[in-house]
Amino acid sequence: VPNLQGPRYVSAVPGGGFVVSEECGDVKVFMSSRELLCSLSSKYRHQFGNPAGVCVDRDGSILVADEQRRTVHLFPEHGAPVCLVSTGLRRPAGVACSSSGHLFVADTVENCVKVFKYCVRPP
Repeated sequence: VPNLQGPRYVSAVPGGGFVVSEECGDVKVFMSSRELLCSLSSKYRHQFGNPAGVCVDRDGSILVADEQRRTVHLFPEHGAPVCLVSTGLRRPAGVACSSSGHLFVADTVENCVKVFKYCVRPP
């Protein structure tokens, strides 16, 4: 996939696509054909500081760690973005989520992985 602006983290999307965070402050979603589906900045009118880790949960929502803003946001397929974590992070980098609704965030300043529960409904 050419013409990315400092690609950083990548994650698979159900259905064969993938999502990529860029150093320039955007997150892009691609189809399995490698065609650009959307930019999260444009689709949600969201301003990232420095997007880092990305992952996709079982509902197809995209989760993005923002190193500069020290947050993790959830971008649902439909609806507005939701800030899941706004305190307690020094430099969130990698993120992963489990099918049981746990969010794992690697905090590079504190040299640890922090675990949050964000989904309370059963799988």
